[in-house]
This record gives sequence, C-alpha cells and structure tokens, in this order.
Amino acid sequence: MLILASGSPRRKQLLDSIGISFRILVAQVDEVNDISDPRELVETNAQLKAIWAARKNPDSWVLGSDTTVALGDEILNKPTDLSDARNMLKRMSGHTHCVYTAVYICHHASGIHELFTVISKVTFKAFDDDLITDYFKIVNPLDKAGGYGIQEGKELIIDRWEGSYSNIMGLPVNEVRHALEKHSIL
Repeated sequence: MLILASGSPRRKQLLDSIGISFRILVAQVDEVNDISDPRELVETNAQLKAIWAARKNPDSWVLGSDTTVALGDEILNKPTDLSDARNMLKRMSGHTHCVYTAVYICHHASGIHELFTVISKVTFKAFDDDLITDYFKIVNPLDKAGGYGIQEGKELIIDRWEGSYSNIMGLPVNEVRHALEKHSIL
C-alpha cells in the first residue's frame, strides 16, 4: 500500500482521484525554508517528508510532496497570517507567477526512489484591496502557498494559467499517475 507523507486535504483529494489505495502518515519533519531556489526548496522538502515516512515503513511505497509559489526571485510559501496573505496577493496582482510542486516516490527496502518537479504558471488579474477582502470571505488563504487556491474563487483573482491545474492545487496528478504505473504501484 502507498503511504502519502502529507496531511494536505488537497493532496489527499487529488490522490483519491487516481483510484489508488493509500494511507496518510503526516511526516514529522521541520520543513526547510531558507533555500532561495524554489525548485531546490520543494525538492528538499518533498524528500524530507518521504524519507521520514519510508524509514518508519521500509516495505511500503511512500509519496512525499511539497508546493511553493515564486514571483520572480521571491518565494511565497504559506502566509503567516491574513496580513501576510493580503500582502502576497497584492504583490501578485496583475503579474504571472510560477507554482512549483516536487514529488518524491520511494521504496526504502529496495532502494528505489524517483524525484520530479512540475512547474505551472498562473497570471493574476489586477485587483484592489476590496477584492482581496471579498476573496478571503470565500477562501482560507493561510494553508496555501502564495495565499490562494485555484479550486475556489479563481474567477475573482485568476486571469489564466498554463500547465497542470492539479499541480497548482498541490499534486500533479498526471505525472504522479505515470510514476505510479511505471513502478507498478497503480
């Protein structure tokens, strides 16, 4: 059985959509936040989560994942409070940013591991403080990288996106499905 080393409700929902049996084991790790390259940051954290769970379950397949948002050179992880979330959205208003999601799949006992990162682009509409207030009435921004989610309220803030919709939610389903099939897990 596959283990998802994440407590993210969005990752659970997306992995459910593949139709695979899995259980959740939330990795008890301190995520790294001091890496300035967004790809390296999410890859490091995805590996930390998966390896933690794999060491406790060496005969199981484990999937760890991490997502962040990058606006140019600035990484926008989960906001610390509503003020931080508001500031993130203000900075992204009218601009395009990238969503990075890394996935690390491993089987500790056999030494098999695979790491990949998917990048999608999201362009925000130009909006003001009042619209952000309206958006926060619909969406809890505190548990989402960049302070927003594409699955609800997108018509208020998102102009367009390129790449994987599920990646922007937090798990690139097509790529995960392919990797699970490749390792005969699915």
